[in-house]
Parts: sequence; structure tokens; C-alpha cells
Amino acid sequence: MNGAEVLDVGRDAIWLTIQMSAPILIVGLVVGVGIGLLQALTQIQEATLVYAPKIVAIFVSLLIFLPLMGALMSGFMRQIAARIAGM
Repeated sequence: MNGAEVLDVGRDAIWLTIQMSAPILIVGLVVGVGIGLLQALTQIQEATLVYAPKIVAIFVSLLIFLPLMGALMSGFMRQIAARIAGM
């Protein structure tokens, strides 16, 4: 395995990490901004108000996106196994 192949595997691994974490992070960001906007509009300054909806939203998004994450990881593992077999 030469340097270019190692860089390809590393780049693919980083891209896989971004693809897997982006949906969860985006859901957390949207819920956090929404709750922050709601707090600003209603002038409720409760610090713990953000945590419960964000935890529930992230848990639900994990349940929704878990099959996609599994498919992405299994495809990456097949790609790595094919590269190992081709050596």
C-alpha cells in the first residue's frame, strides 16, 4: 500500500465521519437555536430549558438516522476489506 492509497483511506474515513455526525449535529443545532429564539421572545431565561428538548431531539434523530449510519459504516468496511484483499 503506497502513500496515495493511505491518503485515500484516511480521506474516506474523515468523509464518513462527517456524513455520520452531520445529521445529529444539525438537529441539535436547529433545536438549540429554536429554543434560544423561544427564550429570547418570551424572555424566559431558564438555563436548563434547552437540555431536555435537545436530548429528546437528538435521541429521536439517532433512531431515525441509525440505519443510514449502519449502511454507511458497512459500505466503508466492505471497501476496506476489498482493499485488504487486493493487496
